[in-house]
Amino acid sequence: MPLAHDDAAILDGARALVDALRARGWMLATAESCTGGGIAHAITAIPGSSDVFDRGFVTYSDDAKTEMLGVDVATLGHHGAVSEAVALAMADGALRASRADVAVAVTGIAGPGGGSAQKPVGTVCFAWATLEGVRQVRTVRLDGDRAAVRAQSVAIALEGLAALAGGASADRPSPSDPLPSNDRSME
Repeated sequence: MPLAHDDAAILDGARALVDALRARGWMLATAESCTGGGIAHAITAIPGSSDVFDRGFVTYSDDAKTEMLGVDVATLGHHGAVSEAVALAMADGALRASRADVAVAVTGIAGPGGGSAQKPVGTVCFAWATLEGVRQVRTVRLDGDRAAVRAQSVAIALEGLAALAGGASADRPSPSDPLPSNDRSME
């Protein structure tokens, strides 16, 4: 998958994340819907990423979310696939179904269709979870075409992982920084 948007920045973020995960001794799993494996692609583009990357789940359909990650059908029905509740269930499921210490999940509406008044195109929900019990969620509204929404989502996922692994820099927001979107810790 071409990364588009800003390949160099995404790869720099992935490189920093791989270093931070290695320093922490953590393995990573990803659970991706709207990014279609883009997070895993960015990480595995980095030499040595096999030291820290356990596996990735591309769960584009609701069936895949339930079958591969154990997302409850009732959660999907009540909140919808693009929701913090489903993103968190995906991250928790990725931890359960892997040997990872940390997981990220992303689900959203990349467009150009599929949006609604409540969840317009560009709505993306993220969750980060660790075996240590940290659970964070964030919902953002991103601008741009499908490729831009997906690339921005990959970058946000990497930034949140780096923050959890202790590799966040001062010029990059962590998932717990105040934003003009829903953003909160579930610890």
